[in-house]
Amino acid sequence: MEHTTAIFPAEPSAQYRWWHHGIIYQVYPRSFQDSNGDGVGDLKGIITRLDYLQWLGVDCLWLSPIFPSPMADFGYDISDYRGIHPLFGNMEDFDELLSEVHRRGLKLLLDLVPNHTSDQHPWFLESRSSRDNPRRDWYIWHDGKADGSVPNNWLSVFGGPAWEWDSHTGQYYYHAFLKEQPDLNWRNPEVQQAMLDVMRFWLEKGVDGFRVDVMWHMIKDSQLRDNPPVPNAAGDTANPLYDDYLPVYSTDQPEVHQIVRMMRELTDAYDDRVLIGEIYLPIPKLVTYYGQDNSGAHLPFNFQLLTLPWNSREIAGAIDAYEGALPAGSWPNWVLSNHDKPRIASRLGLSQARIAAMLLLTLRGTPTIYYGDEIGMTDVPIPLDEIVDPQGLNMPDMNVSRDPCRTPMQWSPEINAGFSARKPWLRLPYNAARVNVEKQKNDTHSMLSFYRKLIDMRKKSAALSVGSYSPVYSDGQLISYLRQEHDETFLIILNLSHRPAYFRPQNTSYNGIIKLSTEEERIGMRVTNVITLAGDEGLLVQIDD
Repeated sequence: MEHTTAIFPAEPSAQYRWWHHGIIYQVYPRSFQDSNGDGVGDLKGIITRLDYLQWLGVDCLWLSPIFPSPMADFGYDISDYRGIHPLFGNMEDFDELLSEVHRRGLKLLLDLVPNHTSDQHPWFLESRSSRDNPRRDWYIWHDGKADGSVPNNWLSVFGGPAWEWDSHTGQYYYHAFLKEQPDLNWRNPEVQQAMLDVMRFWLEKGVDGFRVDVMWHMIKDSQLRDNPPVPNAAGDTANPLYDDYLPVYSTDQPEVHQIVRMMRELTDAYDDRVLIGEIYLPIPKLVTYYGQDNSGAHLPFNFQLLTLPWNSREIAGAIDAYEGALPAGSWPNWVLSNHDKPRIASRLGLSQARIAAMLLLTLRGTPTIYYGDEIGMTDVPIPLDEIVDPQGLNMPDMNVSRDPCRTPMQWSPEINAGFSARKPWLRLPYNAARVNVEKQKNDTHSMLSFYRKLIDMRKKSAALSVGSYSPVYSDGQLISYLRQEHDETFLIILNLSHRPAYFRPQNTSYNGIIKLSTEEERIGMRVTNVITLAGDEGLLVQIDD
């Protein structure tokens, strides 16, 4: 199909902020750099790698949780929102990290987990102590049905019922994830104020914003109605899974937008801060999290490239649908990989991972890179007896462990890939001595060099960073689009297949110079009219007429 008319610009009069043109880089702290030889990454380790991130060209670090936690879900079960887990260091280390990040002109985002706490958090210990405790209503407690069974059919994302019986007080409490992660009752104004105070604490310290974990989960149906089953689901009725039901009552309730608006108002009270929401929802629902008059999240995370089949027509359609659904004045964003999903190179293969990188870094909107993707890290096969992820342990027959995409960063050919002086908390791949930063840094044909060139071109070009997006042509193999700002125009053509393809839009001829290609030998060549691409090839063409 060919497109020649739809153009999706940023607001012409918008004041571009750092997060409009910047690139976010997600660091999983356990796996980035170990500084003290315990096999687990830490804050001082991250500090030692800041020069690398500056060299790479990214603008912002997003840290997965570093707060005190029993680590039932590796930090997403928080027992103290205002501290640092000793595994990662202490508050002095954090202050040093923040200072060093800012000294390099970079930004730092924290992972805020407001939907649930650890069952060891003082708030929950009080709530659980008695039915008349002042904090009882800080969590979601409910009587069972007449026969003593769970209050409704809501299921945990990590398997089994989402309700846990508490024999001490004779009620169930709700947990969308592990039973060690009870959900807060965000309908309680005291909970709202407490979490806003947490945000204020870190904003006062100088963090540049938050990525808000499972933002769409924060409010549940007040009537606790049963979720409907997925039509024609073939699940096991005796042991249903989360995906066997539509979570229409346990997530994405209308009242959540008021909560997001409160978070945004607080964030906006500080200069140049950003609020990002983790939201796995279809595009029409996702864009509602920008809020009325853009009063919601600055960037509701867009996971289309994570969840859709790698099919040129589907991807092209999703890009256009997303651009068309964005509220006026809002800003798009794109994510390829994260700590919960298989890595892009494992999903697509290394050749298409380059195409994916080109797509991520040339689309309109803020891109998020997951650590290690820039060197083509792949999911590491973890032996069954070494699995530590609770999702994998709770559903052992489904191969859903997230450990394979969380393995340590591969820095050098040294033992343990330069990550640690001792055995890491998760094993490294057998090829870590060959696939690492040090090996790729001086190889002009490496994945790392390709990422760095892409990032450099994006940073130097207004068209690629904040320019308009206009779809050109897509078919069963290709996606193509224009990025334009003032008199600068780039044509991006991506072959999402392994076979040669032909770019031949019927009504327009494009002439220009190839500025970047997955095939380096083509850089500097002139193209015109019908453009031929090899399998797994992407072209970035500067249009000159």
